Amino acid sequence: MARRTQAERSDVTTARLVGAAHELFGGNGYAATSIDTISAAAGVTKGAVYHHFGSKIELFRAVFIREQQKIAARLEYAAAEEDDPWEALHNGVRTFLEHCLDPGFRQIVLLDAPSLMGWEAVRELEHGHTLRVLLAGLRLAGGGAPETVAARAQLVFSLICEGGMLLARSPNPAVDLPPLAADIDAYLETLRSRSGGGREAAPADGNTG
Repeated sequence: MARRTQAERSDVTTARLVGAAHELFGGNGYAATSIDTISAAAGVTKGAVYHHFGSKIELFRAVFIREQQKIAARLEYAAAEEDDPWEALHNGVRTFLEHCLDPGFRQIVLLDAPSLMGWEAVRELEHGHTLRVLLAGLRLAGGGAPETVAARAQLVFSLICEGGMLLARSPNPAVDLPPLAADIDAYLETLRSRSGGGREAAPADGNTG
């Protein structure tokens, strides 16, 4: 069996550190997690942590990016389940809000990241993942002229992000999720109607047309 190259060994160590940090940051929060704890969980020395990541906050940033990659992949999968692009957007909104109920995602992305990284840095990374998927979905759905669809995607993105923050701070997030999703759905339907579409109403009982 061929020996791993230095680059391969480095990638393995980096993945172990990000995985261990993800579990600890998600479970205990950033402030309660030390570099010593992370290095022990990853099975490496403390020096190895600083070799791969210059600081604890740099390691947190890598964990945050991993969360963004995961939620973007989930949104793309959710969209692929629907044939209608507008229904794909509705499904994506619901998927994002449901993901906000995950304790690790909530702690890392919604609670710790804004204060640790700053809103501008957080939004920049989110734009390359969640907003990218959302913008592609709106374009596919014909959600506006080229000069307006980006602004509309930003508005929907703001709604789901603020919805996520509300769920993160709610004592009963599972109860609060359905009305939040309904409000965002209503905005999507407004965009849909302006684009010439609209959800078909279900036929009344006994009405065969």
